[in-house]
Order: sequence, then C-alpha cells, then structure tokens
Amino acid sequence: MDLTPLKAALADVVAIPVTPFAGDGTIDTTAHRALLRRLLDGGVRIVTPNGNTGEFYALTPEERRTVTELTIDEAGGRATVLVGVGHDVPTAVAAAEHARDAGAEMVMVHQPVHPYVSQDGWIDYHRAIAEAVPGLGVVPYIRNPHLDGACLAVLADSCPNVVGVKYAVPDAARFAAFARDAGLDRFVWVAGLAELYAPAYFSAGATGFTSGLVNVAPGVSLAMLEALRAGDHPAAMKVWEQIRRFEELRADRQSANNVTVVKEALAALGLCDRSVRPPSRVLPEAQRAEVADQIAGWSI
Repeated sequence: MDLTPLKAALADVVAIPVTPFAGDGTIDTTAHRALLRRLLDGGVRIVTPNGNTGEFYALTPEERRTVTELTIDEAGGRATVLVGVGHDVPTAVAAAEHARDAGAEMVMVHQPVHPYVSQDGWIDYHRAIAEAVPGLGVVPYIRNPHLDGACLAVLADSCPNVVGVKYAVPDAARFAAFARDAGLDRFVWVAGLAELYAPAYFSAGATGFTSGLVNVAPGVSLAMLEALRAGDHPAAMKVWEQIRRFEELRADRQSANNVTVVKEALAALGLCDRSVRPPSRVLPEAQRAEVADQIAGWSI
C-alpha cells in the first residue's frame, strides 16, 4: 500500500462540511451538494464528511451513510474523502467498511466518548477499526490530553495504514511533545483546532489543519495555508487577525456554538438554512448580526 498520496492529501486544509437541514428536519441533499461544489470550486482538496462540524453525533446511521455517499459522489476525484467514523467498535467498523465500499480513501476515527478510556483500550479500539480496512488510510482524532505519544507509535507498529493524526488538544507545547514521542516524521500532523491554532501548531510540526470556517470562505482558509507553507508567519497572522473573532464566537462556552456560528454565516449568505440539531441550538437574534458583520469584509 503506497501511503505517499494519502499523506500528501492530509497536509492541507482539511474541510469539515456542514450538514444542512431542510424545513422538515431531514438532510437537505440539494443544499448539501451545492455547498460541497462550492468548496471544491473554491480549491478545497480534502473533505471530511461526518465530522463534528457536520453534526456527526446528531445524525442517524442511515444519515451518516447518506452523507458519506453524497460527498464521495460530489468529490468525483476532485478531492480526497476522509470519512468520520466512531461510536462502539462494531458501528465504527461498519462505517469504515461502508466508506471503503463507497470509494473513500481514508477514515478519521472520532475521539472515543466512553467515560473510561485506558491507553491500552484506546490502542485496541483503533486497531480494531484499522485492521478491518487495511486498504484505507486511518487518522485518529485526538482530544485527550492524557494520551501518550507512545500509544500512537504502538498502534502504527501493528497498523501501518495509520497515516496521520488530527490533534485537537488546545496546548501547543503538549502537541509538540506528543508528536515527537510518537514520531514527528512518521505521521502527518493535522492541527485539529482549525485556523485559530494553526500557526502555533505549524511551528511545532503540523503540516495541515482542519477547518469549519472554510465552508464560509474557502479562500480565507487557503490563504492561511499558503502563508504557513511559505513560512510567512506575518502573513499567516494577518489572516488569523481577520478570522479571530469569528473563531472565538465558535469556541465560546466550550464550543457550544461551534456549528451554529458556521451555519449562521452560511444563512447570512443565503447558502443554507441556519437550523441545527440538539444538543446544538441556533444563535439568538441579537448575535446573528455580529456573525454577519464578521464575514462582511472577507473575500467570499
């Protein structure tokens, strides 16, 4: 298995598309396809259906399969598809196998939400998924600050298809240590906390970053990537200053409005309905104007 193309694909802006809903609460597949085409036309080269910005945990298994198939169909070879999978092991394995059969190249394994996660159990969980789909690249999504980098190295020793990591612990020093303990050059390191953390994480070894903001303004996210790749920190921070407040609104109250703010921006642009599913909730009227103001000066 040649891992080089998969690793190259991850070292980019990893877009996490929203899942738009219709008035009756079902997935608005027409709007979904239009938003995906907008991302692709905007230069996005890798997408993650069933990510957290796509409201993964609020979708039914059937809806997650629909989102996977729809995304792969729209990508049509124009972008790499990295499908989010998770929940219990049989559910995650079934989702990974479905992603493989539908034509995806990789799967991202959501952080296990079980309240009792041991380090050895974390390895076992990911190993079961990776071994079920040896032909797919596997990308663990790490949000647990107590996980040691050595665990990732152990996992990859038995599962060479573990090609990259989405690291989302908000601690750049912790990330730098984790990456070096696991093997800095062994994996592709994706800054999993989007544009707000990307400059700091790139300085410590990341070569890609995830983005929900990219749904709104692909050019803004790609401009940050270009600056980071060029080692132009002032240019990257200029983008950071532009999007800072938008991302702070998303991160407020432990990211309570992470998806809501993105959908509100898309609604302000007339691109999809603002509706979200519990446990998320639409923004109060008073805050909607601020979101519209934030994106008003962007190149969209």
